[in-house]
Amino acid sequence: MRAARLIKMVLLLQSRPSMTAGELARELEVSERTVTRDAQALSEAGVPVYAERGRAGGYRLVGGYRTRLTGLARGEAEALFLSGVPGALREMGLEDAASAARLKVSAALLPSLRDASRTAAQRFHLDAPNWFTEPAPPELLPAVADAVWDDRRIVARYRRRGDEEVERELEPYGLVLKAGVWYLCARVPGDGAHRVYRIDRFLAVEAGDGRFERDESFDLPGFWAERAEQFARSILRTEVVLRVSPEGARALRFAVGTLVAREALEAAGAPDGDGWVTATVPVESEEVAHGQLAALGPEVEVLAPRSLRERFAADAIRLAALYAD
Repeated sequence: MRAARLIKMVLLLQSRPSMTAGELARELEVSERTVTRDAQALSEAGVPVYAERGRAGGYRLVGGYRTRLTGLARGEAEALFLSGVPGALREMGLEDAASAARLKVSAALLPSLRDASRTAAQRFHLDAPNWFTEPAPPELLPAVADAVWDDRRIVARYRRRGDEEVERELEPYGLVLKAGVWYLCARVPGDGAHRVYRIDRFLAVEAGDGRFERDESFDLPGFWAERAEQFARSILRTEVVLRVSPEGARALRFAVGTLVAREALEAAGAPDGDGWVTATVPVESEEVAHGQLAALGPEVEVLAPRSLRERFAADAIRLAALYAD
């Protein structure tokens, strides 16, 4: 533990001109007294660390000193490519590996380039979850992530819809973070099919029968895009016929989704004299459509089915009564 901390301290000092005891203590998550002892230990080991007193003082390395401890381990190198998604790294248990990798890269750069990680972090940040949600990371995500990195089979017990529990051996190919929800893309041994599982439905994860041979032709982004589109279309089991104003046409994508809205409006007829168009829109159910289309207010008129039109008519009567004054 201390050896790793001493190495990190050297790399920190190598990547910056000077650091105070307080700054080092925060980075290393130790006390300033421990920093002083570590600096003394490094000096005794031949690393030229020295301290300068005064307001501009701090710990430094003698000019020109370079450590050769900058080689990246595989886990650090892999984590480095995910360093733009700090929340995902933290949830997968890779935050420490990514921090070490960034530090090693920074230490190996020319002095003029050592602020690259800071300037990049100031200009780009990925916040994956939807607005107004605080998704809790699945407890079993780090175990699944370890198996994904190591191409190791797992035996997962998970909860299907309807609370049915199922246990299955899986070959975990990849992880996807979609709107704050983690999914596992895995192959089922035997039938060779790739399937998608929500990790927050996993109840238990254990090591399976050794490692598996990964199909190098598997394209995770392409697979996910195809499955996501299939899922989006599979839940659209009914249709509604709408008369939509120009403003409603612009806002329709926010109610029913961009792809559905675009296809419905492209297939719609020519606008009437008021600029309204009639479009047939696939929806999940009448109940869901009622909630989605209510957000468009008077910019949409439901023509069919009759039962949904009657629900909106009843809503209009209640609203008129509420605002009668």
